[in-house]
Amino acid sequence: MDERYEAVDIVVNRTEGMIVTFADDFVAEFNLMTLRLECPCAECSNYRDMGQESWPRPGSPVPLEITTAELHGGWGLTPTWNDGHRTGIYPFEALRRRAERG
Repeated sequence: MDERYEAVDIVVNRTEGMIVTFADDFVAEFNLMTLRLECPCAECSNYRDMGQESWPRPGSPVPLEITTAELHGGWGLTPTWNDGHRTGIYPFEALRRRAERG
């Protein structure tokens, strides 16, 4: 694996967002809204393809929070959101690329 995409430290703040530090010391910071609106799962991608927001959906709790987050192998992170959504796997490579784009 290219070390640019190897996460060596992950800090999840349930009410604010996530910070990922990569093996080459690059630090990527994401706020909750950015992460939730860009959820890579098929369901959320489908909403975006139809021109709809993936969050909030009817009945979504406010404020948005991450309730838990688990590593998905060594290549990604799967958060569970306070609306119960948990199918999005955020690959570290995609997070790095997103952060580099600004």
